[in-house]
Amino acid sequence: MKQLSQIYLLLLLFLLLSGCSTVSYYSQAVSGHLSLMWSGKSVTHLIQRSDTRPELKHKLQLSQAARRFAEERLSLPVGGAFSDYVALDRPWVLVNLIAVPEFSLQPNRWCYPVVGCQAYRGYFSLEDARAEAADFQARGYDTFIGGVTAYSTLGWFDDPLHSGFTALPEDRMVALMFHELAHRVLYIDEDTAFNESFATAVELEGLKLWLELRGESVLFNRALTRLEHRRKTLELVEQTNARLNRLYREQNALGTELVRNRKAQLLTQLAQAYADLSKHFPEPGPFGSPPVTLNNANLALFRQYNQHVPAFRQLLRDAGGDFPRFYRQVAALAEAPEAVRNQRLASLSQRFVEDL
Repeated sequence: MKQLSQIYLLLLLFLLLSGCSTVSYYSQAVSGHLSLMWSGKSVTHLIQRSDTRPELKHKLQLSQAARRFAEERLSLPVGGAFSDYVALDRPWVLVNLIAVPEFSLQPNRWCYPVVGCQAYRGYFSLEDARAEAADFQARGYDTFIGGVTAYSTLGWFDDPLHSGFTALPEDRMVALMFHELAHRVLYIDEDTAFNESFATAVELEGLKLWLELRGESVLFNRALTRLEHRRKTLELVEQTNARLNRLYREQNALGTELVRNRKAQLLTQLAQAYADLSKHFPEPGPFGSPPVTLNNANLALFRQYNQHVPAFRQLLRDAGGDFPRFYRQVAALAEAPEAVRNQRLASLSQRFVEDL
């Protein structure tokens, strides 16, 4: 009944919107999400069936153990999430479009009913995403389209488990479940970096406890290795961002063509520095395997997902590992003005040292 009432709300919001492009976008969003929900099959039923592939049955059993752990140990609001399973016909559940002006690092923002404004736009259709990207490119924007393994409806719906999860290694599947469930705890309108960094911190600390419980703590080193690669990549990105910001502020003085050429040089240098950094990585780094092509949109997206992770991990330490207390402190931080919030997060980040 709850799901049906939420569907009606979603459809009502859609009908109240105006403008052809807006109607087109929400039409695909509503139909895509409803199709995903209605395709789900009970995980419990699939586990019990004799014709369920053994590998899938194992992952489904693991997912239900992770649900219980998330609720009991991490105090996450699991509800009915991940109780159904959907087999997708593609490796991603949707794609996100990021669009950033040619001479800026501030992404375009789209505003939606209920969830507010975000620096990306999700599409269930790759063709639709490419069509909107082309419109932005025609207006001089840098764009990036990236596949999304999972997304959260922030507790409005019982999000299903799907083959994007179960295709991952066990530890990464469980970590992704914790990440998406963390979005149900807290969501700040117009602060993607806050939301995603918080969820990533819960993902990491939750995974650490999960692996300790299972006697597999050594596997956390793989997560730490990936995190270290992201940290080093973020350092390169921040250095380039600082140079790009200075360059963009000088556009009027230097002229468009000179700024465009220097921008290209800085991005090429960043791509080469990333290639040099990642050549010793045991798996592809955050931007994938070199050679890579980077633009303002790549940089804006990457920074938002990694910026405050050390701060939230430190805040959890300050809370003594007590997750409910941690969530209350995060909620209090979310109420602060943005400038105060960011200053506090920066201070927490400076204090964090990885406990190896």
